[in-house]
Amino acid sequence: MEETRQVCPECGAIWHEEQTCQDYFHQMLFWENENPRDGSDVHHLMVLCYHLQHPSLYSPEGLSAAMRLLADFLEHSVTPEYVRRHYRAAVDSRTRRWNIKGTPASHGMYTPPIRWTMTADQVIASGQESYGESVRTWARSVYEALKTSGHFSFEE
Repeated sequence: MEETRQVCPECGAIWHEEQTCQDYFHQMLFWENENPRDGSDVHHLMVLCYHLQHPSLYSPEGLSAAMRLLADFLEHSVTPEYVRRHYRAAVDSRTRRWNIKGTPASHGMYTPPIRWTMTADQVIASGQESYGESVRTWARSVYEALKTSGHFSFEE
């Protein structure tokens, strides 16, 4: 019997053996939990890449903030610790006037959609032993795709 090939409607990743992008995301979280030393330096990139490639998870404002955050991490060598300290007040849910999370009525999207050169299924296919390197490559590919798509200007 021939396997039906399914593709993620948001990022275009191939879903192998009925596994979805959410399954791939959970697999990466499992690898990070299993080997914290291997995943701790890329966790922030993994979460951003997954969410940026699934923009409906973000509100429009959350999507813009996530794109700027990826640029800060990759181009300005900002650390997750710095982000937590520096942006704590700005993202505090008690004072923030915008939603991070998307809703059915208000969510992020790319029009036209972006053709990603790397997705979560490829990080998983690379295996646990090269996880950190794969996530860094994925982050760079997401950043470059966003820059060339014209959806966001990283210059400020």
